[in-house]
Amino acid sequence: MKKLALSSFILLISFCWLACQKKEASTLQIKSFPDWEAIATKLLERSDLEAGEKVVLMAQPGSFDPLIFLLAKKIHEIGAIYLGTFSVDSSSSPADWKTDFIEQAKGKSKEDLIHHLMQVDLGVMLPGANPLHVEYAAMQDVLKRDKGRTIHFHWSGAYELSGEIREIDSAINEHYQNVFLATDYLKLGTVQRSFEAAIRNQWITVTTPLGTNIKFTIGNRPVTKQDGDASSKRRQLRNLIDREIELPAGAIRVAPLEETVEGTIAFPNAMWNGQQVEDLVLTFLAGKVVTIKATSGLEAVKAELETAGTAGHSFREFAMGFNPLLAIPEDKPWIPYYGYGAGVVRLSLGDNSELGGNVEGGYVRWNFFTDATVQVGQEIWVQDGKLLNLK
Repeated sequence: MKKLALSSFILLISFCWLACQKKEASTLQIKSFPDWEAIATKLLERSDLEAGEKVVLMAQPGSFDPLIFLLAKKIHEIGAIYLGTFSVDSSSSPADWKTDFIEQAKGKSKEDLIHHLMQVDLGVMLPGANPLHVEYAAMQDVLKRDKGRTIHFHWSGAYELSGEIREIDSAINEHYQNVFLATDYLKLGTVQRSFEAAIRNQWITVTTPLGTNIKFTIGNRPVTKQDGDASSKRRQLRNLIDREIELPAGAIRVAPLEETVEGTIAFPNAMWNGQQVEDLVLTFLAGKVVTIKATSGLEAVKAELETAGTAGHSFREFAMGFNPLLAIPEDKPWIPYYGYGAGVVRLSLGDNSELGGNVEGGYVRWNFFTDATVQVGQEIWVQDGKLLNLK
């Protein structure tokens, strides 16, 4: 009886949150991009900086430069310490980004650079910065040593339904800006915590009209909730991505217990190893690919997975989106921000060590599913790509 009451309470929270978000989405005031002042204010609101905290920025010189000036100014006004901005393009590094801290980092070995960055409390990764850049990679190593946090403000991750990357145009700029500014982060966190409570001791089953039917459990694995909370007060930081806060926000991410993953994934037609592949179905047993079938492009899939080794033949991650403002648009559908929208599912292959899993090897392939049904125990949370009110 107590379990039923808890379940009903979770469903009520989800229903109220979804109804409120739908209303907010329908009345959202569209602001032309860029509203630098609003963006800078919201970024620092989500970071919840305390006086004395040390902040470094990383960015590609270009279209977001005005944001850096505003962030530096606001960081100082809060009483925190702006350490400077790393340019990921040394050939066009603006002079006003340089500080003593940035200059002192030049020429350092990877290990010395990690030591240099250990004093950083918050790193803000702005558009253009990625783990291939040495300062970014060094900051990730700082996080792995249980120090600091970062905001990932990549302003990218738009995909076609086929999984191909979509160029960020003016319409996507405005859409991302409005989602970032209008998301109710408190409610987002509440419903994500409800979902974590639901999946903790239940089987999760994902099915799709194409034939996906895969199940797994998560045991005590970390569930990273990308709820937009970049505060130093953020709790339960159990892996790398718990310390890497995505903005815009919206998804939960977890590496299931590898030995529990079994079933099939039927993939939408997509590119594998540079070739178009159709009607691909992978079958998993204990988290490993045991059969590969496709009507076209089978050898391309085999080649990609063989090159990746063990990681290529391993189930990586279950991710599910919760942000209604990032849901798949009904008119001219596409996948906003890495599938963080309500009802979007990612069933990924590869290395899950950053999530707290046991698979290593470096290879990662994200696979998006926009029409999935997600069942937790006996409860359906997503049906045909729609996050339900769960009556």
